[in-house]
Amino acid sequence: MSPVERTLVLTLAASLVSSTPAAPGRPAESAVFVAGGSFEMGTDPADVPELKARYQIDFPGVFENEAPAHQVTVSDFRLDRHEVSYERFAEFLAAHPEWRRDHIAPELHNGDYLGDWTDGRPPAGKSDHPIVFITWHSAQAFCRWAGGRLPTEAEWEFAARAGDDREFPWGDEPPSPERANYYRNGLQATTPVGSFPANELGLHDLAGNVWEFLLDAWVESYPDGPRTDPVAGGPVADDPILEVEGRRAVRGASYGGSVVNLRTRWRDSHVVTNAVAFVGFRCAYPPR
Repeated sequence: MSPVERTLVLTLAASLVSSTPAAPGRPAESAVFVAGGSFEMGTDPADVPELKARYQIDFPGVFENEAPAHQVTVSDFRLDRHEVSYERFAEFLAAHPEWRRDHIAPELHNGDYLGDWTDGRPPAGKSDHPIVFITWHSAQAFCRWAGGRLPTEAEWEFAARAGDDREFPWGDEPPSPERANYYRNGLQATTPVGSFPANELGLHDLAGNVWEFLLDAWVESYPDGPRTDPVAGGPVADDPILEVEGRRAVRGASYGGSVVNLRTRWRDSHVVTNAVAFVGFRCAYPPR
């Protein structure tokens, strides 16, 4: 992309997002209040060899990008009880048609943005499934319209662990097809949001179903030292210059995820413009 083309794309992207807050949408009535606090985020490097042995995987960066363990403090917030559904995203598109597939610049997606919609309508029978084939920018625009933003990595992990040191959102017991939609279910497709038990805070699908885009820019490992309300890459807010390249953090794994991906500490990333069938999102909101 030439400098001139990049400037045009960035200008268009900025105008799309800056228009979003002007017409606030419907916040999730069932957003869960999460009382802020401090916790040890991530993994101690000394624990990495045991994790590699336990899960029988060892490739460059595996588990190392969860290190070092460090103290993090998050403020009170609310988090969507469920991943954002097709039904909710359709309401957003009705209010902001500039985010429809035929209206956004081709440089802002990989060609598959809302690729499973027909004539502007979501796929039949999936109104209560998590929306997929979205981009990071469209997810953030939705959350801004709904009165919030994408959650940070720290908020997501804090909420998934429900205030303790659990390995998975439900505890330390290994995953099973009754607990999450992952590879062992054999579905290779999404299930309606809330189909599996919630964690102790009342949050569903924090493991499996779809990966969830987060606010943070991707970094390979955590910085040392305690942090308060951290956002990797600096605050995003409604920055007028949006990246059209690069990666953002994702958490939670998908219907094709393996056991290790379902861990509350497992980190991964996804290209911001890469709309696919296994990445969705949920939103975070002010406490009130």
